[in-house]
Amino acid sequence: MRRQRLRLRSLGFALATTAALITLPAQLPAVAAQAPLSQDGAAACSTANAAQGKPATASSTENAGTPAASAFDGNTGTRWSSQASDPQWLRVDLGSVQDICKVDLNWETAYGKDFTIQASADGQTWTTLKSVTNGTGGTASYDVSGSGRYVRINGTARGTGWGYSLWEVAVHTGTGGGTPPVEGGGDLGPNVIVVDPNTPNLQAKFDQVFTQQESNQFGSGRYQFLMKPGTYNGINAQLGFYTSISGLGLNPDDVKINGDITVDAGWFNGNATQNFWRSAENLSIRPVSGTDRWAVAQAAPFRRIHVEGGLNLAPAGYGWASGGYIADSKIDGTVGPYSQQQWYTRESSVGGWTNGVWNMTFSGVQGAPATNFDSGPYTTLDTTPVSREKPFLYLDGNDYKVFVPAKRTNARGVSWPANAGGTSLPLSQFYVVKPGATAATINTALAQGLNLLFTPGVYHLDQTINVNRANTVVLGLGLATIVPDNGVDAMHVADVDGVRLAGFLIDAGAAKSDTLLQVGAPGSSADHAANPTTVQDVFVRIGGAGPGLATRSMVINSDDAIVDHTWIWRADHGAGVGWETNRADYGLEVNGDDVLATGLFVEHFNKYDVVWNGERGRTIFFQNEKAYDVPNSAAITHDGIVGYAAYKVADSVNTHEAWGLGSYCNFTTDSTIVQHHGFQVPVKSGVKLHSIQVISLGGKGQYAHVVNNTGAPTSGSDTIPSKITSFP
Repeated sequence: MRRQRLRLRSLGFALATTAALITLPAQLPAVAAQAPLSQDGAAACSTANAAQGKPATASSTENAGTPAASAFDGNTGTRWSSQASDPQWLRVDLGSVQDICKVDLNWETAYGKDFTIQASADGQTWTTLKSVTNGTGGTASYDVSGSGRYVRINGTARGTGWGYSLWEVAVHTGTGGGTPPVEGGGDLGPNVIVVDPNTPNLQAKFDQVFTQQESNQFGSGRYQFLMKPGTYNGINAQLGFYTSISGLGLNPDDVKINGDITVDAGWFNGNATQNFWRSAENLSIRPVSGTDRWAVAQAAPFRRIHVEGGLNLAPAGYGWASGGYIADSKIDGTVGPYSQQQWYTRESSVGGWTNGVWNMTFSGVQGAPATNFDSGPYTTLDTTPVSREKPFLYLDGNDYKVFVPAKRTNARGVSWPANAGGTSLPLSQFYVVKPGATAATINTALAQGLNLLFTPGVYHLDQTINVNRANTVVLGLGLATIVPDNGVDAMHVADVDGVRLAGFLIDAGAAKSDTLLQVGAPGSSADHAANPTTVQDVFVRIGGAGPGLATRSMVINSDDAIVDHTWIWRADHGAGVGWETNRADYGLEVNGDDVLATGLFVEHFNKYDVVWNGERGRTIFFQNEKAYDVPNSAAITHDGIVGYAAYKVADSVNTHEAWGLGSYCNFTTDSTIVQHHGFQVPVKSGVKLHSIQVISLGGKGQYAHVVNNTGAPTSGSDTIPSKITSFP
C-alpha cells in the first residue's frame, strides 16, 4: 500500500494444541453448489386445493356480497370482486409454510390483465412466483415453484372498466421432495467469540487469536469478539488481521473496558502502513496509560467508541502510518495522529487534535481544528450533510437484535445515547450465514424476505447475491469475505429504498467479474432522498490473496446513495499481483444523482480510480495512490495525456463538490513517468473542489498538475505536496 514497503515474510506463529483455549477452525474448502433434486425425488403436486376454506383478505370489496372468502369456498357460484381501481389484491392464509407448485384462477367477466402471483412466509415480504401480462381472463392454471404461508393475487392493470373479480382460486402444494424455507435466527457460528466480564482466561483468548492473526494478511482466518454489557478490568485486546471487537450494548458505555484495544506494528518492524482489515465498535475504553493506541491503515474503522482518555494513531516508535477512519465516537482527550499521512473523522467529538502529515479532514466533529489547508493538513466542515450510522448487533436481554440507526441531516457530534429514530430487528428476521452456506440458499433467504448476517468466514459464490427488497440489511461480522467464482458478479442491489450494506469484504475471483458490487440497475432513477441506500465498511479487493480480475469494482447507479467508508483496492503486494494478473480498470463508478461519499479510499486501478457521472455528487475526503506497477507511460496514455486521473468528474456533469482530496504516485516500475494530473473535472461554476493535493512519494514518478492543467508540478524526492486550496 505505501512507499518503501518491506517484503512480507512469515513470522511463523503457531498455536500449541496443549494450550488451546478456543477452537480456531481451519480454512474450509470452496463451497460447492447445491445439487438439484433428481427426477425421482421431485415434489409431486397435489390435486387438492390447499386454500379452500382458509382465511382470506383483500385490498377492497365491491360490496358485502362479494367478500374475499367467496374466492376460496369451493363454490363457483360465489365470487370476490374489488373496487374499480388499480392496484388491488386478494390473499389467502394457508396456515403454515408450504411448497406451492400450481395456482388455478377462475375469473369472472371482470378480469385482471396484468397481475402477479406471490407468496410470503410472513404476510409482509412477498416473492413473485408468476408474472402475467396481457391476460385474457377465463380459467387458467399456472405452474409455479416456491414456498410460503400466504398466497396473493396482486392485480396492477384491469382488463375491463370494472374491478377485479374471481369466482375461485385454488392453490396446489407439493407432497414431498420440496425445499423447505430458510429459517431465520439461530446461533452465530464457529468464529464468533461471545464473552462477558466473568469469562475465564479472557486475556488468553484475545492473545491466542492475535498470535494467529497478527501477520496473517492474506489468510483465511476471520474472527469476531462480541462483548456482553458489563465492566472488564485489565484487558488489552490486540487486534490482528480480520479481527473485530464489538460491544453488545445498545450504547457504547454499556460495555466498559478498563484497559486497551490496541493496534500496533511490531509484526512489520514498526511500519503501520499495512495494518488493514480490522475494526472496533460500540464500546468504551479507559486506557491504562491514559492513551489508547490505534495505529491502522485502510479498512480499519473505529466506530461508536467512547475513549475515556486520549487516542494515539501512530505505531510505537512513530514509524510510517497511513489511515484511517473514525465515526460516531467520543474521545475525551487529545487525538494524536503524529505520523499518519491522512485521516477522516465524521460526526464525533474530540478533546483536541494535534498535527497530522498531509490530509486531516473532519465533518460534524465537535472540537475539530479549524481549516488551515493553505499552510497545514486540516479541512473542516461544521456538519455532515446527510448520514446514517452503521447497523450493529446488540443484546436485548438474552435476545440478539440488530439496531438500524436513522438518517441524520446536517449532523454534528455522536448519535448516542439517544439513538433517535432508529429501529430494532430481531435475529429471527436474519438468515445467519455460516461457513458452508451456498449462494442459492442466500438468495432463497433474501427472496423469503430475510435479511443477512454473515458470520466470519470466506464464502465462495457460484451465483450473484441479489438484494431486491427495500430496507434489506446485509451485515457482516469479522470481515466476512465473499468471493465470486467463475466470473459472476458478487452482489447486485435493486433500485429500492433503504438497503443497508455493512461490514464485509468482497474479494475478486480468478475469473474476471464485470462488476463486483452494483447498487441499482443501470438507468436507475427512483428518488431515495427520504430513505437512501447506504454502503458502510464494505471493502473491495482485487488480488493480494491470489489472482483477481474485475472490470469495475463498485458501481453506484441508485440516486441518493451514501458510501460511508470504503477501501477499494487493486493490490500492490501479496499473491497474484501484476499489471495484467490482477487487472481492474475502474475502482468506483457513480452514475446516480445526489450520491454522497464520506471517507473514500480508492487505489491502484489500471485506468480511473473514481469516475463520477451523476449530478450533484459530493465527496468528503478522498485518498488515492495511482498504480505502482504501470509498465511505462505508453500504457496509461489516452486522449493525448499521460495518466488516468485518480478522480474524474465527467464532462457532462454540471454540479459536483468535494473536500479534502489527495492523490499520490509511486511508480516503482518506471520512475520517469510524469502523470498529467491527479484530478480531472469540467470547468463549470457548479463544479467545485476544496483542499486538493498531489504528492510524489520519494520521487518515484511525478505529477505535472493538480487539477486539469492547473497547479504546480511535483518535483524531486522530498515528498512535498503540490496543493490547491480551491478550484476553480
